Amino acid sequence: VQLQASGGGLVQAGGSLRLSCAASGSISGIVGMAWYRQAPGKQRDLVAAITAGGSTNYANSVKGRFTISRDNAINTVFLQMNSLNAEDTAVYYCAATRTMEYYSGTYYAARQPGEYDYWGQGTEVTVSS
Repeated sequence: VQLQASGGGLVQAGGSLRLSCAASGSISGIVGMAWYRQAPGKQRDLVAAITAGGSTNYANSVKGRFTISRDNAINTVFLQMNSLNAEDTAVYYCAATRTMEYYSGTYYAARQPGEYDYWGQGTEVTVSS
């Protein structure tokens, strides 16, 4: 499985960006995809994830500002990021997993980075204040 991320860039605080991640190769068995981000000197954290069925989960810090979506016809996941602030500055990585978790009555994509099987190259997002 290959993941190709794109869409990062420099944006002013309050602005928006849309990231894309196109999956190719042997994608059967992939049940979820996610965006992680890693700021300099910090760990890689989950931003948002989505299952093949459309269940989503978000980091608290991005709820209401970011939206993850997918187009199964073109095997692409998107991350619409609005109201960006300096704390969103990071390298953003897309990832794919064969693991789901069941909680609150719904299946969600895995949350831990160690449970993701494939990673794309990062795309850098810089928010200027």
